[in-house]
Amino acid sequence: MADLPFDFEGGLAERLARVLDVEGKIPRAFEALGPVGGRDVVLVDGPAGIRARQLSKLGARVTLVDSSGPAWSAAPDASADVVIACWSAFRGGLGAELTEAERILRPGGRLLVVHDYGRDDVATMLGDPPEPHARSRRDGPFLHAGFKIRVIHCFLTFESIDDAGTFLAEAFGDAGRTLHAGLARPRVTYNVAVFHRTFGGSIGEEPS
Repeated sequence: MADLPFDFEGGLAERLARVLDVEGKIPRAFEALGPVGGRDVVLVDGPAGIRARQLSKLGARVTLVDSSGPAWSAAPDASADVVIACWSAFRGGLGAELTEAERILRPGGRLLVVHDYGRDDVATMLGDPPEPHARSRRDGPFLHAGFKIRVIHCFLTFESIDDAGTFLAEAFGDAGRTLHAGLARPRVTYNVAVFHRTFGGSIGEEPS
């Protein structure tokens, strides 16, 4: 699930990959907040898929690690300039995953954690789940631990409103049908939060 925010299967996942963030705002944020070009980047739970390809295209040297085991043993100590985790990791707080990321990072290294920000059309279809709001609060786990937040206003962009309706109904059921009925354009708002922080050392002024 590190490539995509929703754990869809088969053809539905492939269709989501085609319509999510066609503007490329997520990889541009990685470069702005890392940067990642020409640097050693660990992608957590990332298959050799969309995010890995985007990072490689930006010039990153990408290593894939799995956070499901007791340790992210694929990456040795102080081996990365940037660690990126998208959606799957850091869901239950920081704790051991933060310790692993800090171990992997070199002094001045950057940790970027991508999660849903909510407050968008997708959140409406999901019933406005409380987790995104809790994560982005000042007293939430990230901001309280010294992270900053960059909100990226993304879209699910379809070829037509009819195409959007077909996808939304299959993916989100009645909630998708209701949203589709009110669409004026073939796109659905989807906001992403990138929580970011520097660990150890100094690499100059940290991005906001």
